[in-house]
Amino acid sequence: MTPRQPASPPLSRSRGDGRPAAPVRILHLGLGNFFRAHQAWYTEHAGDADAWGIAAFCGRSADLAERLTAQDGLYTLVTRGPDGDRHDVVSALTRTHAGGDHAAWLAYWADPALAVVTLTVTEAGYTRRPDGGLDSDRAEVAADIAALRSDVTAPVGTAAARILAGLAARARAGGGPVAVVPCDNLKGNGQALARVVADLAAATGRPDLVAAVGHASWVTTMVDRITPATEDADLLAVREATGTHDAAPVVTEPFSEWVIAGNFPAGRPRWEDAGARFVPDATPYEERKLWLLNGAHSLLAYYGPLRGHDSVAQAVADPQCRRLVLAWWTEASRHLALPASELRDYQSRLLTRFANPRLRHALAQIAADGSQKLPVRLVPTLRAERAAGRLPEAAVTVVASWLLHLRGHGAPVRDGSVDLALAAGPVPDAARAVLSLLAPELARDDELASAVADLTKRIAVWAAS
Repeated sequence: MTPRQPASPPLSRSRGDGRPAAPVRILHLGLGNFFRAHQAWYTEHAGDADAWGIAAFCGRSADLAERLTAQDGLYTLVTRGPDGDRHDVVSALTRTHAGGDHAAWLAYWADPALAVVTLTVTEAGYTRRPDGGLDSDRAEVAADIAALRSDVTAPVGTAAARILAGLAARARAGGGPVAVVPCDNLKGNGQALARVVADLAAATGRPDLVAAVGHASWVTTMVDRITPATEDADLLAVREATGTHDAAPVVTEPFSEWVIAGNFPAGRPRWEDAGARFVPDATPYEERKLWLLNGAHSLLAYYGPLRGHDSVAQAVADPQCRRLVLAWWTEASRHLALPASELRDYQSRLLTRFANPRLRHALAQIAADGSQKLPVRLVPTLRAERAAGRLPEAAVTVVASWLLHLRGHGAPVRDGSVDLALAAGPVPDAARAVLSLLAPELARDDELASAVADLTKRIAVWAAS
């Protein structure tokens, strides 16, 4: 009989894993893998990390917070390069909370030690209309408006409402302004968040909430680090490599980038020690990343599954997918305000990152919420190309592939902002409908709508064979 192997011990600060917990001065909303591979990693590697602990909240659920709390906020970051894995324990999380722990959320805002609030809630989490304003017609937004109008301490669910409730708590406590730092893939994400929070405050009709918006400095950032969802095999691999049980490891790539523009009135960690770059204007870097990396990801996410692929590495190894990625980069790069040599170098690095055979980045993960992602990843280039009189092949392919995705081809649809009936009718009508979702004027472009419809039909033929 084989002797039973002793259980691997869990991560624990008391037994010497990581470093002692730092005092909480950063509050985060969106306790997911990307945050833990990116902002938490930068904080971990700041020269003054021992003074900057993070209290992080899940978006809604409690499961991840409970798993992390059980291991003192510690987790293993697996940096997966082509030649092997590196395992590091990250100690930046001092406390983790379920999304519904609203009393704790407000208490952190009222604490004078709080200096920075960061967010990773995805593009969909900003609850914006296509024009960038707050979508007050959404049921969850309307519910939060009603709740805050009645009681500024009432539990709320949307990101904008949680930020506004926090700012109000800060104002009531007499605290000074804090830096609010969104880290999602939206151009001008600082001002994008500021607008929906201000719209929400105005919608409540409460002067105190309108005034509370002034307790924030809205910082814009560009973030970049490919971080797939954690799979069961990753938990086992971490246990085998480290000898400890980690219920919440994160797998990521070696590359990381963070560009930050804005003021931090109450101070910040020395993130530059870990490579963060502080600039007067993040716009050129935002556009480069959104259009080249994220745009190519969306192209692969919708077109790749039609060719039988389920990961970025598989798709980019397909000559046809790779050709379209290169075509997309040519189309998008015409409209980027950075030197051509820098853009060529960035594209070369992207190909290497995409092709990493040991980093399984699922196309289905990227395909989610396309109605929120494509307007910022695809539409600026599509508009500019049409204004120049060009019918861009790769951009048209993205729209056609997305239309097929919404019609049930490829990865499963996970997009709560789309009425799938719009994509279900005759292809010419559906092509105009999805173009209208992206930007109404695109649906009035007869040549573009016809090209999308024709390509959708052609792709559907071979995708079904």
